[in-house]
Parts: sequence; C-alpha cells; structure tokens
Amino acid sequence: MSHSNRSDLFLSIIARLAILALAALFAAGPGQAQTTKPRFRVIAIAEHGGIHQPFVDAAKLWLNALAAENNFAVDYIEDTDKIDDSFLSHYQLFIQLNYPPYAWKPAAAAAFVKYIEEGKGGWIGFHHATLLGEFDGYQMWPWFSNFMGGIRYKNYIATFVTGTVSVEDKNHPVMKNVPPTFVIDREEWYTYDKSPRPNVHVLATVSEDSYTPSTPIKMGGDHPVVWTNEHMKARNIYIFMGHQPDHFKNPAYTTLFKNSIFWAASQ
Repeated sequence: MSHSNRSDLFLSIIARLAILALAALFAAGPGQAQTTKPRFRVIAIAEHGGIHQPFVDAAKLWLNALAAENNFAVDYIEDTDKIDDSFLSHYQLFIQLNYPPYAWKPAAAAAFVKYIEEGKGGWIGFHHATLLGEFDGYQMWPWFSNFMGGIRYKNYIATFVTGTVSVEDKNHPVMKNVPPTFVIDREEWYTYDKSPRPNVHVLATVSEDSYTPSTPIKMGGDHPVVWTNEHMKARNIYIFMGHQPDHFKNPAYTTLFKNSIFWAASQ
C-alpha cells in the first residue's frame, strides 16, 4: 500500500470515529451534552445514624434520582453548623429528613425562622421534625412548636403498626394523583398533646381505628398526619410518615413527596 493510500485510510478512520463520537454525544441527550443550570436547589438536613438511618438512606436515593430526572439539585448536611442567612440564600427548598427540632445552633435557628417567616424558600418536614418537647437535655423550641400548630410530642407506637391515611383536601396541589385513601405499613405513629388542626390546614389524617395490630396508644379521634401552616409566608408541608425505607415503594407516598417538592419550591 502506498504512503498516499495509507494516509487516506487513516483519515477515513479518524472521520468515522469522529462521527461515532458525535452520534454518541447527541444520543446521550442535551443534559449530557452540556451542563445545564438546575431549575432550583434543595438543601436537605438528614438525621445521621440511629433507627431512622434506613429511611434517610432510601430518601437520598429516591431524591437523587428525582433530581436527575427533573433537573434540580440536592445538597445534604447532617447538622446545622453551616446554616445562616447566606447559606440558605442558595436554596429554594429546605427539607428536614427526620432531623429533630432541637440542638440547632443559635445562628442556624435564627436564619431558619427568617427563611420561613419571610418566605425566602419552601419547607418540607418529615416524621422526627415534630419531636417537640424536652429531649437529650435540650429545651422545647417554642417557635417550632407554633410552626407545627402549637403541638407537643406525647407518645409513639414503638411496636409499629399499619394504618390507613385519608386525604382530607383532595384539591390541594400536593394531593394531585394521590388516592383518597392509602395504606402506610409499619409506621411509628406519634401522638401529640392536642390536634394541630385549629392552627394549620390539615391535608390528610390517619384512621386510628385502622391500626393493625390494634394499640391503645392513640390521639383519641382527630389525628392529622399531613398539614401546612398557612400563617407562614413560606410554602410548607409536614408529612408525618417517615420511618420505614419501604415507604419509597409506595406510589401514594412517593407521589405525595414529589408533589410537595415542586409545590413547596414554587415550581
């Protein structure tokens, strides 16, 4: 083969490789071809260790997948050390993944209150976020208790029971495509000193008569489990259910969570 022919063959191979590379790039889609700016940013403060770690781990996997599919970003922290006004200014949504309402640094608590009261971003809290009282040597956070409807933690079902949740406000955006009733398996249902209903807008309740197996630990009737405090400028949703990682296999639960994210983030 002549030198000229070898050169032509080499150039032909290079051209084919370039075409294949371009084809692969376009097949990957625009999100892969170039870095796109996230639609919004989420900060999730996640409880670390203990009995809630499996739920938190499952939530992170689910959140990361949802973020990738919908072009938003999620960052995680495990304590309040970094939280101040400047830190929160980067985020349009704050999620408490079972992180409790105590042991917050003073600067973090002050920044969070401003974030919620002034509507600087949205908020979603899960499960442990209503562990309101005196715990681990920390005093009650009165502002957070009022944020959650003026409640105080009273008791919990340590043995876990399955319960049926009923949607109360089917027209609220976070309940879109959520069935009127759905079952939550093996949850650690809390009871409070009173219902938050007079101070919040209740979106769903659990039927204590549906508890399986039955338990004497009950609120005694009205037991809200999803609500929003409309007295705050921030769009906010509290979702009590948040103990079992298997909740992320429940389409009703994941639909509620997904809807809450986009609503609270004003998307």
